[in-house]
Amino acid sequence: MKEERYFFVPNAANSTELPEEEAQHAVRVLRLSAGDSIWLMDGAGFFYRAEVGMANKKRCFYHIVESLPQNKSWSGNIQLAIAPTKMMERIEWMAEKATEIGFDELSLLDCKFSERHVVRSDRIERIVVSAMKQSRKPFKPTVNEMTSFGQFVSSCKADYKFIAHCYNDRKRIDFFDQLQELPKDSSVCILVGPEGDFSIDEVEMAIGNGFEPITLGNSRLRTETAGLMAVTLAQLYKRI
Repeated sequence: MKEERYFFVPNAANSTELPEEEAQHAVRVLRLSAGDSIWLMDGAGFFYRAEVGMANKKRCFYHIVESLPQNKSWSGNIQLAIAPTKMMERIEWMAEKATEIGFDELSLLDCKFSERHVVRSDRIERIVVSAMKQSRKPFKPTVNEMTSFGQFVSSCKADYKFIAHCYNDRKRIDFFDQLQELPKDSSVCILVGPEGDFSIDEVEMAIGNGFEPITLGNSRLRTETAGLMAVTLAQLYKRI
């Protein structure tokens, strides 16, 4: 039995050609040719069974045989806003695993104690696309450019907003317990800070903008672990 080959093609229904990077993989690595069967995913909830029409060294054309609309396996919307770590590969790993688990949006925060103030979001985008194809997720998480903490918290439009911090002298609620009180079809945003945590001023700013302070459990987690934990808890609760 042949392995099914999946390709990410935004707006696949209105195109007849694989994007350049996907075409290179199809013709140079997989050596696909006319008549071969492929699967397309548009990141917006559709799989397409397709057939290669023509392929050369640089281009690969297709025609769609069948359109298969998909439903998300979780309800509502899950957004993670996180401060990137100094070692960027740790956040890239988290983005990959969170995509495999399932979430909707990733925002990158520039905070007071951040060790990294510049991020290549295009690289994270490629990692997310690869994880989406590997895990057969028909919905691609949105990857947003890095923004300042203040700008983000003042503009976040999620129905329910939370900030995870480690200040034991400040009141916090258990995130999973709080999830039980929320409508499953709601939008949720969770803030996770840098390795030095959010500053007290940032915590107070977030609270002033409607964010509830939370704990993700009794363990002290590294930034990327906390981000993945937050996504996992939200996904488990919102699973359909």
